[in-house]
Amino acid sequence: MTAQPDWLRLDAQLCFRLYAASRTVTRCYQPLLAELGLTYPQYLAMLVLWERDDLTVKALGQRLLLDSGTLTPLLKRLEQGGLIRRERRAENEREVRIMLTPAGQDLRQRAESVPPALLAATGLSLDEAQQINTLLDRLLVQVEP
Repeated sequence: MTAQPDWLRLDAQLCFRLYAASRTVTRCYQPLLAELGLTYPQYLAMLVLWERDDLTVKALGQRLLLDSGTLTPLLKRLEQGGLIRRERRAENEREVRIMLTPAGQDLRQRAESVPPALLAATGLSLDEAQQINTLLDRLLVQVEP
């Protein structure tokens, strides 16, 4: 007969491992992103904009799973840094478009070194990282409303 696990042990908590891993990986990004003049949340926003420029704040928030209250100060700092520009849509003034500036587009080339350097810092192989991504994607699909 197999004993029931002690579900209230910290080591039995999925949330703790996700939290600790997230903090650890984010900390690995810090020196890499400092060279680009970006914080981790700013880097995430830039990744989305490098994939598809000229998005609304709402579309960016949906992609990053963030609300506009969190995005607005982040976007303001990116704009002050000359990497993006924001403008209200003429056809609907409640919508704000976000577009990369030439400096924001140029930063993409410098940022290409970040993912391989991060992978090296984690000590994971590319295959291991892809396996983790696959499992996390599955988890997100299962728990997203």
